[in-house]
Amino acid sequence: MRRRFSAKQKAQIVLEILKEERTIAQIASEYGVHPNQLHRWKKQAIERLDVLFEKDDRQERAREAAHERQLEELYAEIGRLTTQVNWLKKKSGLDLFEK
Repeated sequence: MRRRFSAKQKAQIVLEILKEERTIAQIASEYGVHPNQLHRWKKQAIERLDVLFEKDDRQERAREAAHERQLEELYAEIGRLTTQVNWLKKKSGLDLFEK
């Protein structure tokens, strides 16, 4: 019968392999997995390490872009409100007393 390992379990096993505190044969015996499979998981993990950091970079750029959009919207709103306040002051006659 084949055992199924979740991605989290595989990551934990590969982490044990990378620590090099025990041999792959010992780890394979403990988890009931063929050593060749562990070598494949290790190779796969090492090859895809860069993807982890790319994802962080993309998320950070997306956050920065959203922040910039929000700033632009807020500055536009400040401009609209300033224009309205100035118009209201002018219409109410308050502008005459401030100068």
